[in-house]
Amino acid sequence: MSLEALNQRVLDDLAYLAYGGSDWIRPREHDEGHIYDVVIVGGGQSGLGAAFGFLRERISNILVIDENASGLEGPWETYARMVTLRTPKHLTSIDLGIPSLTFRAWWEAQAGPSGWEDIDKIPRSEWMNYLRWYRQVLHLPVVNEVKLTLIEPIDGGVHRLHITGAGAPTNILLARKVVLATGIQGGGEWHVPSLIAEQVPKHLYAHTSETIDFERLQGKRIAILGGGASAFDNANFALVAGVAEAHVFVRREQLPSINPIRQMEQSGMIERFHALPDEDKYAAISHFFNYNQPPTNDTFNRAASWSGFQLHLHAPWLDVQMKDGKALVSTPQGLHSFDFLVISTGMVSDPALRPELRVVEAHIARWEDRFQAPAAQRNVMLDAHPYLSPGFAMTSRDEEGEDKLRGLFVFNYSALASCGLSASAISGTRNAVPKLVSAVADQLFLDDREQILEQFFKYNEQEFTAIWVKSGIGI
Repeated sequence: MSLEALNQRVLDDLAYLAYGGSDWIRPREHDEGHIYDVVIVGGGQSGLGAAFGFLRERISNILVIDENASGLEGPWETYARMVTLRTPKHLTSIDLGIPSLTFRAWWEAQAGPSGWEDIDKIPRSEWMNYLRWYRQVLHLPVVNEVKLTLIEPIDGGVHRLHITGAGAPTNILLARKVVLATGIQGGGEWHVPSLIAEQVPKHLYAHTSETIDFERLQGKRIAILGGGASAFDNANFALVAGVAEAHVFVRREQLPSINPIRQMEQSGMIERFHALPDEDKYAAISHFFNYNQPPTNDTFNRAASWSGFQLHLHAPWLDVQMKDGKALVSTPQGLHSFDFLVISTGMVSDPALRPELRVVEAHIARWEDRFQAPAAQRNVMLDAHPYLSPGFAMTSRDEEGEDKLRGLFVFNYSALASCGLSASAISGTRNAVPKLVSAVADQLFLDDREQILEQFFKYNEQEFTAIWVKSGIGI
């Protein structure tokens, strides 16, 4: 099968499912301009999947905006440096149950069934190519190079979105519902320890989420702080680019060997996490946070095969000083000198860190507002996560914020504490997108319930029009 044949198959499958049709939502008007029923912020895999989900529900008055150039949404061609995805290839995601929209269908259309059998894990760059195809074949309404700067609630259940960027058609968008499909970092910010941020010049370090010119570091010694999978991805990437030595520093005595995501994929924890009581959710995610996602065996072996690779266990950074243009890193094992530091310390989730939420942030409920964890489980990073409904809706910590937050949905990594492994995780999107779409659609329906019910009670279109000819006894 060719891609052209697959494209036609997608159209046929959607036609068999009566995809499309007239919207059921009543259009609204506003003095400031057009009101979208839904604006999705983020055109990566989560945003694209959500857009398709809304279109399947006959909610087509939607728009997806993304701050990146077309085809560069998400991390796959920017800061993701793994060779392959870590997710098992057989797991489906934003196809939403349509076989012709799966990565496998797209791959086999080009490489055949044997080509699918030949790959162990999905190549990172090919996943991005699949997302580009998915967006194109479904004609999803994405506008690129548009950055959201502020969400401002206004009267009538409408949010004024302040935007900027080369692709922005105007400075303002109006939306009834806003979905923040903003990826891993979209619920907070990438974390750089203060001992680095305050003591090292910026040109001598970078977080793994940033653009790094590794070619400039050819022949140099670099240090990578962190023991998660991305640390080893970056070590291998750097060594391939010609870095002489890449030292990975891990505070643990041993590398993590257990990946709880694999258990969650098999046990119903992904599909049914939202049904757990708060105490179980908190305990599960607190346990999850105790494990860094380990590197895959092939990722570690790939990095370790280089003569310039060195792993330092039980080696937290105690101090970092500058001397003669180099960074001197102090660990319990001694002092090390490096030309550049790569920080692989993850991110912090907290709505207070997001500038676009500054008008409403004070009203957003966090986990610490709704659940007081036992001392043995308490995790301050988890406590700062937004406390969301099972359908990813923001909730308010006070009565004043209820109207302001209605219509705001968090479909990024900070939903982890409330909704489990869902947004921004390929393993979770298959189940998370329908929950999100259903919750948004329910809100839209309930917002318009008076008009909808009025139309229902007034409905008098005759469906049965046959004329019965009177004959016989009893007529």
